[in-house]
Amino acid sequence: MAKLTVVPTPIGNLEDMSFRAIRILREADLILAEDTRTTGLLLKHYEIQNHLRSHHKFNEHQTVAHFVGRMKAGENIALVSDAGTPSISDPGFLLVRACIQNGIEVECLPGATAIIPALVVSGLPSDKFYFEGFLPVKKGRRKRLEVIATDERTGIFYESPFRLLKTLSQLSGACGGDRQVSVSRELSKRFEETMRGTLEEVIRHFSEHEPKGEFVIILDGVHPTKQLNIT
Repeated sequence: MAKLTVVPTPIGNLEDMSFRAIRILREADLILAEDTRTTGLLLKHYEIQNHLRSHHKFNEHQTVAHFVGRMKAGENIALVSDAGTPSISDPGFLLVRACIQNGIEVECLPGATAIIPALVVSGLPSDKFYFEGFLPVKKGRRKRLEVIATDERTGIFYESPFRLLKTLSQLSGACGGDRQVSVSRELSKRFEETMRGTLEEVIRHFSEHEPKGEFVIILDGVHPTKQLNIT
């Protein structure tokens, strides 16, 4: 029986691919990609010629059993997403779980992710943190904000440029405008930028400068002395 290898891909800078990741993609019997066009550009850059198949959130429920069957038959499959590590706010979880349930070995390579660079450059406490991903768009959003407002750990969130100001404003409403925050965009790319300050200050900045790119929000946790004042 073969195995599934989860391969992180660069979040922007193509030089962030590891030698091991390149070798795995070359040797795999099949590469599953969130978007074959995006992955095709990556493979072309590294002169990798291999079979590509689509595996994304719209078809993964229908294709998991098929790919599990191919691995049971002895094929080694590599799984990639458009950027970063599959299953972290990207497709991959269902296939990994199905492999485990069927006794298929799963290996995940270390590699590029937006979470850790954004946390490190934020200057906010990194000893204890949680990854929220994208906040719920509607149902459950208010309740999550209430919980976040009282959490002492540093919070990490993903957000699109279209919802950034709304999310920052709602965090400000829940946590207070003086809560420290760091917002990074376009990590590892040419126009990488990190804005640090209070929620109020960062909201003012992005009100004056149109948000562009993909964002990671790092929110300071509530400090015990401040938590006593929350009603």
